[in-house]
Amino acid sequence: MSEIPELNGPRIEPEVDKPEKLVILCHGYGSNGDDLIGLVPHLKRVLPNAVYVSPNAPEVCVGSPNGYQWFALSDLGQEERLVGTLKAAPTLDNFINQELERYGLVNKDLILIGFSQGTMMCLHVGLRRLSDIAGIIGFSGAMTLPENWKDEISSKPPTVLIHGEQDNVVPVQLMHQAFIALQEINVPVDNHMSPGVMHSIGSDGLEKALEFLSKV
Repeated sequence: MSEIPELNGPRIEPEVDKPEKLVILCHGYGSNGDDLIGLVPHLKRVLPNAVYVSPNAPEVCVGSPNGYQWFALSDLGQEERLVGTLKAAPTLDNFINQELERYGLVNKDLILIGFSQGTMMCLHVGLRRLSDIAGIIGFSGAMTLPENWKDEISSKPPTVLIHGEQDNVVPVQLMHQAFIALQEINVPVDNHMSPGVMHSIGSDGLEKALEFLSKV
């Protein structure tokens, strides 16, 4: 069995001795951990005592300087997303275990935030943790649905899906598909569409995320 890659990336720790929450931010295809760590000043408005970690994905993204990928992606076909997510999931899951242990926290203290491909990873891994995590925020993403996927779910955290209405990379229909799938397994899920926003995080989407975080 091949060795699970080790992840690393920027982190911002709170001023308190022991963090109350662990927030892991998973970037999108061709980006890196420095991207989403930029959200932290906003997130700290509602979660000041959390530790924020934004790892670089495990694979270098060919053709994207300083960019990484959770898995190779040539299109948004279901099969390609499924194969890639299944391959990368143990790496993210292992990283979560390491970070929880590092700070003396448990699943109920964990919040996952993803963008695009990172959202695919957060939904896949977050719903398969051995107990409920605190929450998932998915920006501009989708959900992989392997055969018999409902039988694999062991964590049903509060979740919010946020998507640009004019997204030209990940069609908004994929957010709707994920929303319906989560409803089917009784995950407490909300969604928000940002009018006029393409494949990015709009100011209204960020405010929706902060509202969600204030309640977890």
